[in-house]
Amino acid sequence: MNNIIPFEHNKIRKVWHDEEWYFSVIDVVGVLIDQVDFKKAKSYWTTIKNRLKNEGSQLVTNCDQLKLRSADGKFYKTDVATIETLLRLIQSIPSPKAEPLKLWLAKVGTERIAEIQDPSQAVDRARNFWKKYGRSEKWIQQRMMGQETRNRLTDYWNEHGVKKGDEYAILTNIIHEEWTDLSVKEHKELKELGRSNNLRDHMNEAELILTALAELSTRQIAETISADGLDENKIPAKKGGQIAKHARKELESKTGKSVVSGENFLPSRKRLG
Repeated sequence: MNNIIPFEHNKIRKVWHDEEWYFSVIDVVGVLIDQVDFKKAKSYWTTIKNRLKNEGSQLVTNCDQLKLRSADGKFYKTDVATIETLLRLIQSIPSPKAEPLKLWLAKVGTERIAEIQDPSQAVDRARNFWKKYGRSEKWIQQRMMGQETRNRLTDYWNEHGVKKGDEYAILTNIIHEEWTDLSVKEHKELKELGRSNNLRDHMNEAELILTALAELSTRQIAETISADGLDENKIPAKKGGQIAKHARKELESKTGKSVVSGENFLPSRKRLG
């Protein structure tokens, strides 16, 4: 989900992505230089970013780009970073607001920082979240198994020249479209989900299992052919998705029911008949 959270007289946007909160770098910079004018904060960040690049700093590399809602209500790609990256970035910008902002970020990210030290806390938090929204133990088990499979695939991509963000999304969409015959966007539209909703949190049991099968197959094929970089990894992505597609069609032929569903778990929606 997208959120706007206040810090003194400033507002900082954050977005949930890949099981983690990402914060707008420009908004944080605006706090550090005590500037509420977005354009001036953006200009300052551009200057700092260029300096860091010239110094060979990894901080800029660690920043991603995600779509956040702007003042005009539209979504635009903007630089975002995790709490860990922001805490390091703050050190690069002399400001009397640095310490208060670090304390604020530490408070906001207490759960995340604790989870880094003890990953079991993240597991427990996710399980409790799903229980709260009525998911069965069987569903939760499948969701967590699928997340582990996903993590192992993205670990492979990360270690073999695939860039986080757009390139991860491209490969993910290839896998998904191969096995479902729908793009990720189309599948979300079928389920009537918004931008902020995680598609996997609204999958049924069969969708979760076949997504995991597709991603497991993709990783094992990629490992077998030592795929490196985006273009080479498109091949196992396509083949991995096809393996799950064959399983989907076989299951549908035996049950007479479509695996890919328009159902979701949104609590406040009235389902149409």
